[in-house]
Amino acid sequence: MAKKCWVIKWSRKRKFPVRQHNRCSVCGRSRGYMNRFELCRLCFRKLACKGEIPGVVKASW
Repeated sequence: MAKKCWVIKWSRKRKFPVRQHNRCSVCGRSRGYMNRFELCRLCFRKLACKGEIPGVVKASW
């Protein structure tokens, strides 16, 4: 989990739009970001296992 001060800093508009970077909406992580869900891979897995993301089902074969 990111510090509150870092989340506020990341949410501000950048001086140049090229500097914009995708971040997880839950924890603020920048790596392993999934555009479709706006989450990082860790938060995605946690929420998917709980069944809180509609339409996502764990694969079983």
